[in-house]
Amino acid sequence: MLYLILKYAHVVAAVTTISGFVLRGYWMLVDSKILQHPVTKIAPHIIDTVFLHAGSGMMWLLHLEPLKQPWLIAKFTGLVVYVLLGAVAIRRGPTKQIRTIAFASAVAVFAYIVGVALTRSPLSWLSF
Repeated sequence: MLYLILKYAHVVAAVTTISGFVLRGYWMLVDSKILQHPVTKIAPHIIDTVFLHAGSGMMWLLHLEPLKQPWLIAKFTGLVVYVLLGAVAIRRGPTKQIRTIAFASAVAVFAYIVGVALTRSPLSWLSF
């Protein structure tokens, strides 16, 4: 039962985090002041914390060793790349063109991570 709770929390957090990221990316593209609102800055961290803890909880319950699972290594590597690209896209990119490219790339990396999660293969969507 705990596993199912963690799994659903993880999936809901995944959908929420990418939805929020796409919305913040849109706000970046249209130069919206909403990006500066405190809730816009804090909420992603709360959602991502739930996301990470639910995933970690599932690994613990399943006794998975991340360094022995190639698909988990791929997922974590993708996560780091997604976070770095997201930071460039939302606030660190020096120009809108760079932020836009980073935004599109981050969404593509997130799609890769979802593919890895569903197939349990570093090949992601190519495994289907």
